[in-house]
Amino acid sequence: MNVLKQHFVLTWKAKNNIISRLSRNGSRLKRIKDAFAFARDSRVLEGTLAIAELERLHDLLTEVEGDVSWRLEGFKGERGELLLQLTVSGRVALACQRCLEAIVFDLDVDSLLEIVPANVDLSQDELEDDTRDFLPVDGELEVGELIEDEILLALPVAPRHEKCGLPEAAKAGERINPFAALAGLKGKPN
Repeated sequence: MNVLKQHFVLTWKAKNNIISRLSRNGSRLKRIKDAFAFARDSRVLEGTLAIAELERLHDLLTEVEGDVSWRLEGFKGERGELLLQLTVSGRVALACQRCLEAIVFDLDVDSLLEIVPANVDLSQDELEDDTRDFLPVDGELEVGELIEDEILLALPVAPRHEKCGLPEAAKAGERINPFAALAGLKGKPN
């Protein structure tokens, strides 16, 4: 009985280990416990992130291989505001909206984010300032989610090759007019 109990515990631990590795919370990226202290202390994080971990991108991509490089740097601005500079580079294979074939898109994300408490009210002038974006933070800052958000914002809305046609357009041959039969009836009495 004791051996069976030991086997169950090991199996349970193994399952939890697998689940934690597969879940978002088990990401190998850091969570910043206090983003304000991170910026105030001018800390820096950098690394690479597998495209396979960017689950919200998967529907937009033709393949989920490769990785992106990123760097997150905290610092104080001229007015004492706490800022994060996020840069992301790499290549992703987007699906062309016309032919559905792959388009290699070079990522070049360079975002300046002012961190603010999640419950703060911003003035209209602050919201219209295009020099930076505001990042409301309440608790921990998930670095992987921030990177994924900024990549999503950097992608084109409808990626297309410069010259391509619809799928199967070349094989379709002559175009059939659905109203050709009606043209023959035109002018005939009822």
